[in-house]
Amino acid sequence: WTVKRAWLDVRSLSLPLICPYLAEVELEEAWLAEAGLSSLVTEEDTPLSAEVLLSTLTRQQAATVRKRLDKYTETLKSRNRQPVKDVRDIFTEIDPLGEDASPSQHTLLETHPRSSHTPTTPADDSRQADWLLREYPYSEGVAEHKQRGTCWDCLRFHGDNSDDHPFGLVSPAQGLTWADDLSSHDLTSLGFICHIELSTFLQTLGVQTKRTRSRRLRTRDSGVFNVPLNSLLENDRKKFPGIKVPVFFQKLLWVLESSLQTEGILRVPGSAARLKFLRREADRRCGGFDWSTVRPADAAGLLKLFIRELPTPLLTHTHLPTYRSVLGIPSVVHQVQALQLLILLLPEAHRETLRALLVFLRKVVSHQDQNRMSLWNVSMVMSPNLFSCLRPKNKSSAAKQQQEMEEAVGGAYLIRLMITHQDLLWTVPNFLLSQVRHMNQASSQKELVLSKTRRLLRKKNGKNDMNRITDLCEGVIRVHAPLHTKVSMAIQLDGQMRAKDVTCRFECDNRCSPLLSLDSPCQHLYEVGGNITERRLHPDCVLLEVYRVNPHCDWLIK
Repeated sequence: WTVKRAWLDVRSLSLPLICPYLAEVELEEAWLAEAGLSSLVTEEDTPLSAEVLLSTLTRQQAATVRKRLDKYTETLKSRNRQPVKDVRDIFTEIDPLGEDASPSQHTLLETHPRSSHTPTTPADDSRQADWLLREYPYSEGVAEHKQRGTCWDCLRFHGDNSDDHPFGLVSPAQGLTWADDLSSHDLTSLGFICHIELSTFLQTLGVQTKRTRSRRLRTRDSGVFNVPLNSLLENDRKKFPGIKVPVFFQKLLWVLESSLQTEGILRVPGSAARLKFLRREADRRCGGFDWSTVRPADAAGLLKLFIRELPTPLLTHTHLPTYRSVLGIPSVVHQVQALQLLILLLPEAHRETLRALLVFLRKVVSHQDQNRMSLWNVSMVMSPNLFSCLRPKNKSSAAKQQQEMEEAVGGAYLIRLMITHQDLLWTVPNFLLSQVRHMNQASSQKELVLSKTRRLLRKKNGKNDMNRITDLCEGVIRVHAPLHTKVSMAIQLDGQMRAKDVTCRFECDNRCSPLLSLDSPCQHLYEVGGNITERRLHPDCVLLEVYRVNPHCDWLIK
């Protein structure tokens, strides 16, 4: 027993020396995996070539990756473990700024924020979120913070940091894209770039972030509480195909929306015993749950309980500490930009559920004259549920209460920002979409060459010459609408033609089509192929701008 106890004492002393290295290596490996670069440090296959991804990075983004790889390598050396590949070899083989970079990429890298902002005084539309249209990353726009501690956007919004006043949306005609407009493949590529850009952005602003390892919690396979969102959606889609938000969550919001004028909604607690009973019934009966007996106070309690007991938090374990880091950003405009990048990183199920929640919370605030729930009240009520995983542990009672209050106030501030500026949070900035296009173009370069070869062979054989108008005439597109007609339509683009003009033309020509009914869902025009996998276009999007960016795409109405 004495020998065994001595061995345990020695082991306990050595663990603090080993665990920090182990944790640090695991965190760096997790960061590289989320950036799509795990193949640089492991032998695992990744959905995207690391070389393609590195070739699309800006200088500052590449510096962030290099710093992470250096840190990973140094940590491995301290553990006397040989790294898979030396960081210098990686960036020697693939130089993000080398001669092989495309001209458009060099243009993106060389663009400087100050060259686009010549006025010294803010314009009348100073609250407009025009940064979404810029072709340089957020991290490039805040580069001046390292020298002067501020940037043009900080000065522009100085004295106008009203958190409760949303930034104005830019016109949909500018061709902006929402996250749910992109295919899953493009969203994966977007997540890689977004992950690197967020780290670069916060480092440039001098904001320290701390990553934590995901907790392993027990989950359930049945019921609705303590069940992963993906599992809930998988079950719901058997009855409702294509649904993006769990049915139980939607019905909770529906009950609450029918009582938005109830005073103290979300704040006044219901009976704890009744809440326990309803939870047990919801888990037991699932689809057969009797919603007619659920009162607003019950629905509010179930809603908060549902969010709080998710196995993976709605904002995810990985990024919860980064949300707290946003509080260290001095400017509201940069806080919104950071939140936008964070929400674009969320898995689809979490992002869509969060969107439904924020839309509902804005409705609650819009009835604050009746329900006495202001924006700050709603934010304070929801803060412990969205940020419950950050509560301190192993602290004295007084210190714990003080820390919990600070965490609640900080979380409420972030929720207030998300409710106020939610329309911007789902929007993909132009620079991110441009980098996704560069990645797709680089990865499919061989396929494009083969495709052009096949086209040349078909032309030589004299086949389909009359039908390939898009190859012969500049500014002409061929639109396919399988639900309307088997014959495609050639359309000459001009500077005023929008996506809705094309869809309306098909709808007018095919009103009597037996494939369509009056209750058919709205049809949209899609950009397919070329340098994008698939992208749904906003009805007001100017098509000539899309054609110039992606001239080799196909056009599909569905």
